[in-house]
Amino acid sequence: MSAGADGALLVVGDVVTDVIARHRGPLASGTDTAAVIQTLPGGAGANVACWAARRGGAEVRLLGRVGADSAAWHERELTASGVRPLLVIDPQAPTGTVICLVDAGASAERTFLTDSGASLRLDADDWSPSLLDGVAWLHLSGYLFFSEPCRALVALTLASARARGVPVSVDPASAGFLTELGVDRFLALAEGVDVLLPNRDEACLLTGLPDPADAAAKLSRHVPLVVVKQGGAGALVARSGVVEARVPAAFATPVDTTGAGDAFTGAFLAALLAGGQPEEAAAEGCRAGARAVERVGGRPETGA
Repeated sequence: MSAGADGALLVVGDVVTDVIARHRGPLASGTDTAAVIQTLPGGAGANVACWAARRGGAEVRLLGRVGADSAAWHERELTASGVRPLLVIDPQAPTGTVICLVDAGASAERTFLTDSGASLRLDADDWSPSLLDGVAWLHLSGYLFFSEPCRALVALTLASARARGVPVSVDPASAGFLTELGVDRFLALAEGVDVLLPNRDEACLLTGLPDPADAAAKLSRHVPLVVVKQGGAGALVARSGVVEARVPAAFATPVDTTGAGDAFTGAFLAALLAGGQPEEAAAEGCRAGARAVERVGGRPETGA
């Protein structure tokens, strides 16, 4: 599958404020742990949009919901990254906040504490089929599947996209939230999507299989194109029950793994929309993921 169609990429998903605390070694319970702390714009949906815009090509738009407390800041940051923001301001809830605890050691692995705030209050009233005017591809952040208002929105967006023949991709987003929602329910809600972009843990969880290649193959019997992100092990591309490509990772020295999967997804979709084949797009995704882990935060450097 390659898109190669003229038109924009519309991302629907979460916009949050990331508070990133980089600490070295284990957290000291009951006392202080020294850390370097930064507040940065984030959110899986917003990150995907920014990395897609960085890759260049199609116009990138983002529909998300934020609180009045930081709406102007998030709009400025998205615009500076080349994304056209379509932000709904929530009259009650603040912008979502994620505390990212990042081990500053060799792994740079992260743990998230998530207060979704306004981001998971995006609902059916925030959608209009006209949002697909000029759109060639629709991408849905998996976080939309984890709240009732957002699930109603997902159903509407999928129906609108099918009516217009716009292909749809989904990134499952969170193994933890997937477990709470239930695998069968997620797969039912995602029925009819064209591309699924899970990471290794999500793919294995969705299939009950321990091997990511087997998981990718199984998922591709239900979704036309499955791309499994494996971090330092690269990516798997599967269609029709077969793993067609094993794409190697690009070399990187990790600083912070926050947003690496979002970077992959954004670059992958932009490359696919530009007419690239899935294996080529996955290679671009791996290169974007490598760039992402070498900087703090989930987005590319503004203007980079």
